[in-house]
Amino acid sequence: MSLVPGLTMIDLRSDTVTKPSAGMREAIARAEVGDDVFGEDPTVNRLQDVAARLLGKEAALFVPSGTMANQLAVRLHTNPGDEMIVESGSHVVRYESGAAAGLSGVQTCWVPGIRGILEPEQIEAAIRPSDYHNPPTTLISLENTHNRGGGSIYPLPTILAIRKIAEAHKVAMHLDGARLFNAVVASGISAAEYARSFETVSFCLSKGLGAPVGSLICSDASRIGKLRRLRKMFGGGMRQAGIIAAAGLYALEYNIQRLAEDHRHAKQLAGALVGLPGVRITPEHVETNIVVFSIHETGRTAEDVLGRLKAEGLLLVPFGPVTLRAVTHLDISNSQIEEACAILKKVFTT
Repeated sequence: MSLVPGLTMIDLRSDTVTKPSAGMREAIARAEVGDDVFGEDPTVNRLQDVAARLLGKEAALFVPSGTMANQLAVRLHTNPGDEMIVESGSHVVRYESGAAAGLSGVQTCWVPGIRGILEPEQIEAAIRPSDYHNPPTTLISLENTHNRGGGSIYPLPTILAIRKIAEAHKVAMHLDGARLFNAVVASGISAAEYARSFETVSFCLSKGLGAPVGSLICSDASRIGKLRRLRKMFGGGMRQAGIIAAAGLYALEYNIQRLAEDHRHAKQLAGALVGLPGVRITPEHVETNIVVFSIHETGRTAEDVLGRLKAEGLLLVPFGPVTLRAVTHLDISNSQIEEACAILKKVFTT
């Protein structure tokens, strides 16, 4: 990538910037296709079957994006005027353009977590009393890994405890598992084990798994049937979608276990930031492929530092006025992460 003339950029803005590999492009070119709205695309059907098996669910539905997957779940589990409980920094309320309110008429109850993780007691306290002055709490949405939490992994015991509370109050649970397989690889806990506590689970193919587009939402067969209709309503019905589904199949076969390399690169990056003048980071908080750090004590703004990094060939994104985020991914080599570390040291010591 070359955003500065004559300079090759190391792009750590997001794991969404990955390009399809040669093997993935070949799979795309050879994909058998049909009309998916009629349920006749064999590659899409195969992808949905594979995803459902991985998550231990009866069925799955291929959708264009993680945002659509989350919003389909919101629409499925709620009615207009209901309330859903979310962590205050979660993707479903911070990066989905007000869709829960705009598309489903749902009020969101924002509960602040620690690095994106909510405790069971917080969930229980947020569930509304059952009287007509209050919106009914009908959905709890968790995010694993948590983006604004710095790629934090939701502890399984915490999920299980929240599930007990949800069952006691007859509240559905949805998992925004956009980066679920990062949690799987880092923790050793299977996707099915994580998914067991949720009525619906979504995960992205277009982040660390390296596909160009697409997400899956997994559930029981009855709910997937309802979600298929909602997908059509939301404009997400696709025709010869096997072309992109083939990329997803390739990603699930070849790109899950290699996420460990991204995690290693993220830890290497965090280690390089430790001790740099004015930089504050807690290395043990880097659990997966996301590195979030403060530059408050440098006296510089995020935009100023981003400009200096870009001039040296490194792209990051702002995560606040004095906070930056770097995300490692499959298009970043060992030598590039070493160069990124060197650039960070240069910018923060000169």
